[in-house]
Parts: sequence; C-alpha cells; structure tokens
Amino acid sequence: MQKDLDIREQTTERLEQAMGALGTAATASMEERLPWFRAMSAEYRSWVGLVAQAGIAGFVEWFKHEEKIRPAIAGEVFGTAPRELMRAVRLQQTVEIVRVVIDVVEAQVNELAAPGGETQLREAILRYTREVAFGAAQVYARAAETRGAWDARLEALIVDALLRGEVDESLHSWAAALGWASTSVAVMAGNTPEDEPEAIIDDIRIASRRARVDVLAGVQGSRLIVIVGGVEDDPLAAAKPFTSKFGPGAVVIGPRVDDLYAATMSARAALAGLRAVAGWPDAPRPVFAGDLLAERALDGDPDARAFLVEEVYEPLRAAGAPLLDTLTTYLEQGSSLEATARLLFVHPNTVRYRLRRVTELTGYVPADGRAAFTLRIALVLGRFADRPASL
Repeated sequence: MQKDLDIREQTTERLEQAMGALGTAATASMEERLPWFRAMSAEYRSWVGLVAQAGIAGFVEWFKHEEKIRPAIAGEVFGTAPRELMRAVRLQQTVEIVRVVIDVVEAQVNELAAPGGETQLREAILRYTREVAFGAAQVYARAAETRGAWDARLEALIVDALLRGEVDESLHSWAAALGWASTSVAVMAGNTPEDEPEAIIDDIRIASRRARVDVLAGVQGSRLIVIVGGVEDDPLAAAKPFTSKFGPGAVVIGPRVDDLYAATMSARAALAGLRAVAGWPDAPRPVFAGDLLAERALDGDPDARAFLVEEVYEPLRAAGAPLLDTLTTYLEQGSSLEATARLLFVHPNTVRYRLRRVTELTGYVPADGRAAFTLRIALVLGRFADRPASL
C-alpha cells in the first residue's frame, strides 16, 4: 500500500513538471487534427488552449489528492474561458478537444508515470475522462436551458412590440439573434389552447423546423399569435402546419407583407379579423383577414373601412354612374339580372357586361353571396364618405 502511495507521489511530481509541455503539445495536436480549430480566430484558439491547459491542471490536482473529490469541472476546466466560447464551440467539438488532450497524455504515460505506476495512471486517465465528459454535458445543458429561457423572453418581446407597432432597428437585431432570416411575412391569430404556454411554443417551433420556415410565436392571455416567415405567394400553405396548434375557434391569417417591419399591419388585420369572425359562424379554419373585410368594417375596424372605400367603392365611382347604379340595383333586386335590366331599361347582356367590369375593378363577383355582402357594405361606406361634412 505504501509502495502505491510512493509511486503516486512520484507520478504526481512528474505530471506537475510536465504540465506546461503537455498543454503546448495538446494545442499543437489540436492544430493538426481539428480543422474547425484551425479556422478559429487567434483569440478563440487562445481560449480553447486555456481550456485544454485547465483540463490538464485539473487532472493533476485530482490525481494528487487520490481521486477522493470529484473535480469541479465547470469551474476548473470551463471557467477559464469567457461565456462566448460556449456559443463558439459545440458540445461535439468539446468532446473532440477532450479526446485530443487525453491522447496527448496517454501517449506519454510511460514517461510521465513513475516506474510501476503506468497502469495506475492509465486507469486514472480513464476515470477523469469520464468525469470531464459528464461535466461538459452538464455545462452545455445548463447553457442550453439559460439560452432557451432568454430566447423565449426575447421572442415574447418581439411579438409584443409588433402588436403594439413599436418597430425599429432593434427589432430586426432581436429577430436575427433568434435566427430569423425571412422576408415575406404573414401573421396568424387565434385562441390559445389549454396547454402550458411553454409547451405551446415548443410545439410551434417543432412544426416550424419540419416546415422549414421561420416562426416567432407568443401567448397573450387568450390569444395565440404566430408570425410566419417565408410565406412567399401562398400564405395558406405556409400557415397550414400551425393551424392545429391553436385552440378551438377561428384562426385568422393576416395579409402577406414584405418583411418583419411591416408585420404590424398583418398582425393588426389578423386580430381585427379574430374579433369580427363571430359575424361569420361558418368561416373556414383558417380564414384570411381579407375575407372578413365586411365583418371587420361593421365591427369598427378603420383599416377595413378604408380599404373598402378606397379599393372597392372609389374605383366603381370613377368608372361612372351607370356601373355604380347597375351594381346597386342588382344587389337590391336579389341578384336578378332580369329585374335589374327592367329597372334600368337596358338589355340583360348590358347588365352582365357591367357586372363583369365590377369584378375586374374590385376582384369581387357580385353573383357570389359573400362577395355581394362585401360589395354592399363597401357601397354604404362609400356613400357615408361622400356625404357633406355638414350633415
């Protein structure tokens, strides 16, 4: 027993004398074997070298005290480098660093160990390697939990800022920190499911990875807001993977906008649609906010009212009184071509032609029930806008 202790003491002395050389050899071996290490900046390579040297020093100290105390891996090994290194070096790369350091030490076991202590040193290296592996996993797990909590708070801030219309340069910086790289954005709004908010957001993130689109999401009381990036020309297809993540009731998709800066407008329309969708019990799920313009206008949404006046009523009025009169009469006569033609003293084909012009100018087909409803609301709002200011 005393002989083993003497051998350990002699080996410890040799290890202490060789620590500097081992650290240098480990850094040189990483330069040779790890391409990602060579590609790092000099500052980052220096930090990694500090970690390697701290690992060797920690092993010597652990070996010196007969392995009675588990090494404080996080403090002794990874605490030597700044926090930024955890983001620059992945867990897999950390394992590669440990492997290189251990290989360097094992290659010199015969020179480092006192005579008769080779097996003792090899066994100690194996046990310490296991401790380092567990310690590294814990460090990265804690870092991931901290980053996840920070990301969740940052995501909630972005969603809240967009809903309040507080959009500036910092918004894009925040979104970029979360990996947002998309243009062409649409906002979805619906009811919150009964799950915990964290679980809801996690489900949405998983769906976004599968769909390969950028997503920002937030739970605001009874409302769930999902900002989808990369919708291109088909917002409905982009929104489909997320519809099932909402609670019961309607899901409304705001209009597509060019970038995150303009997402406030899409969010405003989606939320207005969510409030007004009660006026259309049979609305599809999801439904576009643009399909709810009539209900939104009746519910007092100024954006919907302005759109119906400027984009529907004004083009019809500019096209001339006959077109506006024909549409008005057609709607009042229950969409009857013959009744409209009789009242206007024109041929039914003239009515058909004028109704086609209505569709060309507005995008709404008067013969369609929903479109006719929207057109009727647009006509009323337009006439309100035209009335004298004194009334």
